[in-house]
Amino acid sequence: MLRIGAVVLNVANTDASGSFWSQALGYAQQPHNPAFLVPGEGQGTLLHLDQDDRTHLDLWVDSEEEQLAEVERLISLGAERIEWKYPDDADFIVLADPGGTLFCVIDLSK
Repeated sequence: MLRIGAVVLNVANTDASGSFWSQALGYAQQPHNPAFLVPGEGQGTLLHLDQDDRTHLDLWVDSEEEQLAEVERLISLGAERIEWKYPDDADFIVLADPGGTLFCVIDLSK
């Protein structure tokens, strides 16, 4: 099932923003990567702080088959697949909504 897995938030300073957002939302910074904040209760949408990437949604699915089906469904609703320089082991597909806002569909099984 397609779901919002993370909000990627473009920030100028991941340390300062991480401290602020973790306190503001009651989220915990991950020890292995403090730019990833998780809800204090452990379930819910993650917040990923990034200095390079633009703000966007990461939508999660559980398999490659589901990813391809959801991409096709989203395209049928008006999304557009975006030309992107993907790494060889990419687990994501970049789309744009009808207004041009980018988002990713990520296969969690990869």
